[in-house]
Amino acid sequence: MVKRVLITGASRGIGKACAQMLSHDNWKVTVCASQQSPELDSLIEELSRSNAFSSALVFDIADPTASRESIEKDIDKNGAYWAVISNAGIIRDGAFPALSLKAWNDVINVDLNGFFNVVQPCVMPMISLRSGGRILAISSVSGIMGNRGQVNYSAAKAGLIGATKALAVELGKRAITVNCIAPGFIDTEMTKLDERVEKSAMDLIPLRRKGKPEEVASLVRFLLSDEASYITRQVISINGGMV
Repeated sequence: MVKRVLITGASRGIGKACAQMLSHDNWKVTVCASQQSPELDSLIEELSRSNAFSSALVFDIADPTASRESIEKDIDKNGAYWAVISNAGIIRDGAFPALSLKAWNDVINVDLNGFFNVVQPCVMPMISLRSGGRILAISSVSGIMGNRGQVNYSAAKAGLIGATKALAVELGKRAITVNCIAPGFIDTEMTKLDERVEKSAMDLIPLRRKGKPEEVASLVRFLLSDEASYITRQVISINGGMV
């Protein structure tokens, strides 16, 4: 069986690294982004050269109707996904007393509600394959330990942990594993900080460096493999020793 994987937030950072790495393992990769962009076009071209590209979906994961319609249309055309990587996320940082309702809602709608909007339409088709499956949510170390200025982000990422643990119980009898990855300070556009703040962050990391998107992608690759078929309901943090 040719295995299909859906990756949200695939045009850059961790999502892009996952798409590139899984393409070398002969997965049929469906990439998802919130908008068409040169980065997405470049990734599609790269995947197409290796015959790993399956399809590209462009929609806002915070929009439940757009998410469902895009995903169901792709499944009808190309078949169910054997794996889903819910990776897309945003930050709207700010001290809680000054945090706007919009900043709260935007992060919750993308980082937490987006998990439901993307994964829920994929589950029954995945079950219908009758060959197991994998669901991965990319949370954050902020969802485990909390982080100053990120009450909204920490709340959303902690919610993902609870959601994956509960879903793992529901889908275990179908041999579908559901796990959560909680990256720490990974070198992506989302974690660009000024020099002073970055130095303070490094003091919290025993390994004294940022992680690489490819290092997170390697963990994703393992959790999608046959060797990880007995791992479910887990939160695996990759953070250089922060916690």
